[in-house]
Amino acid sequence: MHDALEPDDSIIGLVWNPSKTSQGDLEAAIPATPGLRFSWFETSADDPGRAATQQALDAGATLILAAGGDGTVRAVAEHLADTGGSADLGIVPLGTGNLLARNLGVPLNDPAAAIAHALGHAGTPLDIGWAELTLDGGVERHAFAVMAGFGIDAHMITETDDDLKDRAGWLAYVESLGRAVSASELIPVTLSADGGEPVTEPAHTLLVGNCGTLQGGLTLLPDADPRDGELDLLVLNAEGIGGWADTVRNLLWDNGLKRLFAGSADATAASSESASHSRVRTLTVDLGEPRQVEVDGDALGEASRIVLSVQPGAIRVRAAEPDSAARPAGRRGSA
Repeated sequence: MHDALEPDDSIIGLVWNPSKTSQGDLEAAIPATPGLRFSWFETSADDPGRAATQQALDAGATLILAAGGDGTVRAVAEHLADTGGSADLGIVPLGTGNLLARNLGVPLNDPAAAIAHALGHAGTPLDIGWAELTLDGGVERHAFAVMAGFGIDAHMITETDDDLKDRAGWLAYVESLGRAVSASELIPVTLSADGGEPVTEPAHTLLVGNCGTLQGGLTLLPDADPRDGELDLLVLNAEGIGGWADTVRNLLWDNGLKRLFAGSADATAASSESASHSRVRTLTVDLGEPRQVEVDGDALGEASRIVLSVQPGAIRVRAAEPDSAARPAGRRGSA
């Protein structure tokens, strides 16, 4: 584990997305600390960060700052996890969702504060999830640090207007929610968890998460802990007004306000008729019909099969380690 940086002890690689910021703006956000050595590695439209991350590793970086949106952060984390890269990850969130930064308490909308946050914290282990997708063009493997799945969230991503997103930020996703709900229909889904017997059930949304919170503080996976060696699973099968009312009650009351008021350390995510919560290390999902799949906010195409797994402690991230007393009720320790 690398400690918080002191001057002259390492190279800091800054992997930055030129569509989100400029090198000049980032340079202005770097603290005036003599001896800190920065190397700059620009992403491209064809490669959102894997090649730049390898260049930073080749240059000897022990800390890599990912400056961009969720796609940039995911690409850097994916390459570090896939190659066993020894550098820590720091996050400079510059996107719309900034999902991992939100879940780890990294300052938003303030590059200077985010950089200072990374420089001031030691690296702590972070699990990484992997999604192997069977698409029309073949099988692809992608990492995720927050969530992966299909259904309402994937529809929201593909239905959201890019111009509105640029103007309104995360509120643009709200505008697309109504269309996403109407586009979600039940299909047969066969699940095989942790090597167990396959079970077929109807569903319109399936989410597997390493972290549980989305934009606006909405928590879909209240037990999710990115350092426990497990993934949290949510399956939704709401249909009709009654089904959606049950889903809203489950997500906002049973696993939201009720847990907050109860404050029980022994609580676990409650399931209902329309919302099923569980925990897995591996999960194979066979879909009755291909569905659009997203990982950490990126839509990857329509898949007929998804194989999900967790890589415990795959990378180290520069963020405050959650205090056990402050974690949502029901979170487990390291597996």
